Amino acid sequence: MSTTCEWPGASGRTYTYHVYGVGTSFKTEPGNYIFAKVANGKWVPVYIGESECLGERCTSTHHKWEAALKHGATHIHAHLNKAGLQSRLDEETDLRRNFNTPCNDQ
Repeated sequence: MSTTCEWPGASGRTYTYHVYGVGTSFKTEPGNYIFAKVANGKWVPVYIGESECLGERCTSTHHKWEAALKHGATHIHAHLNKAGLQSRLDEETDLRRNFNTPCNDQ
C-alpha cells in the first residue's frame, strides 16, 4: 500500500492524506483524519473527522474508536490543515458528502 491516499470530496476537490497504522502517535497539530480499511483492494473510509490536535484525537480514547474498529478500520489517514477551524470543517463536510461512512452520525 502507498504511504499516501487521494480522497475525493463531493465538490470534486481531492485531498492528499498520509497513511498510518492504527496505534500511531501523532503530533499536536491541527488536521483532518479518516479511520479507514481496505476492501476489494481499495481504501474505504469508516469515519471522517477534524481536530485542532491530531495527537489527542487519533487515539483509543476517541468516542468512535471502538465502532471504527468493529467496522474494520486498520489505518488512520491524516492530513495536516493549519488553515483554521472553518477550513477543516469544510474539508470534513466535503468528504462526508462523498462517502457514506458507517461511524459518522449522518
